[in-house]
Amino acid sequence: MEHNTLEDIATASAEHLGALNWVGMEGIALPLQVAGQPISGRASAGVSLDDPAARGIHMSRLYLALADLEQKELALPLIATVLDTFLASHEGLSQQAFLDLEGEALLRRQALISPLSGWKTYPFALRCHRDTLGLHATLELSVGYSSTCPCSAALARQLIQQAFYDDFADITVTRDAVHTWLGSDQSILATPHSQRSQAHLSVRLDTTSTELPLLTLVDTIEHALGTALQTAVKRIDEQAFALANGQNLMFCEDAARRLHTALRDQPSITGFSLRMVHAESLHAHDAVARSQWNWQEM
Repeated sequence: MEHNTLEDIATASAEHLGALNWVGMEGIALPLQVAGQPISGRASAGVSLDDPAARGIHMSRLYLALADLEQKELALPLIATVLDTFLASHEGLSQQAFLDLEGEALLRRQALISPLSGWKTYPFALRCHRDTLGLHATLELSVGYSSTCPCSAALARQLIQQAFYDDFADITVTRDAVHTWLGSDQSILATPHSQRSQAHLSVRLDTTSTELPLLTLVDTIEHALGTALQTAVKRIDEQAFALANGQNLMFCEDAARRLHTALRDQPSITGFSLRMVHAESLHAHDAVARSQWNWQEM
């Protein structure tokens, strides 16, 4: 049987002429390494189809180029190399290359006081593209924290004040008596409401950086807010967490302003957009605040 060269139908002329902004694949399973930990990632890879007469691109070339990301620490120089491969394999067809990587970074976090620690996941997406102007990269990141409502804290304090006034109306007040009263069930008759909250960020990265600043950003966010969600804890950690919430009463507006200020000082980013979501425990809806700096949708 005579062997014939297999036809590449993608090189045939298109039935309807026209360039396309993006052609490629989405939802590709890909093992990645972030902050020293292997994770299960997903990739979307594509290029522009700038030749209006070309029917399609070579998707298998994009897929095979992703192998360079396997089991290697995710970093912008590595991304740039993969995007260069995308373009080199589509010379004459494409002038832009795109790569989106998504997953959940797995970070070990220390308890507040005790020597315990545990793992937390941080959903992220790294969206990159290369064009004639160079490399562009945006990191999307979500970080959970606790927020205690300042209004409910004030209302709770008012009730406690009134209870103290009533209970000691006809009693001589001594330090020991007050100490005993504060430790009883009748004193803390009201507590502020807290909620598990989320900081959602999109940050424009300085592409001259050699490292992906994901861990640095997580540390910056959790330090700025002061009430990071915990993993393994002992009672001493739980008490410290209660203290942290009491010292960091915040509306969503407060959280947004704190984070805005902290992110402005980060040398690895050139702009950002943030969205703070407080999943209300009082209301059936969420409280949300947004802020931007040097940000323009790409």
